Amino acid sequence: MRIEITSKQMTITDTMRRKIEERFQKLEKLQVPLINPHCIITKEPQGVKIEAKIGVSNGKVFAHAEHDDLYIAIGQLFQKIERQLNKYSHKDEASRAKNNGKNLCRTGDISGQISEDENIEVESDVEIKMNNEFLS
Repeated sequence: MRIEITSKQMTITDTMRRKIEERFQKLEKLQVPLINPHCIITKEPQGVKIEAKIGVSNGKVFAHAEHDDLYIAIGQLFQKIERQLNKYSHKDEASRAKNNGKNLCRTGDISGQISEDENIEVESDVEIKMNNEFLS
């Protein structure tokens, strides 16, 4: 995979490039094809800002992070990207689960009515203790 890394106001060192490439390799475990990943590193008065734009099969993923330390900002950026890619890869499963609940309501297997049955007995090992803090 070819990763494009550009920078404004600073030079990209080998360790910076290696760190970003390692994080992109970790994203490959999600098995989402990454199309033209591009990172932009900018030096700002508050610290360092890093942005990433990645094409996926039906759209794009974009994230940015700011921090005083570049490597912490890279870690934060890739956590955001990983969350987005995870959501993207499980989107069809979430849609199926959502539609399955609707179908159960339509067929009458479950109803939206609250059960007022007093004969339901709940077994629990939890003992509730009242504390003076909660009584006032």
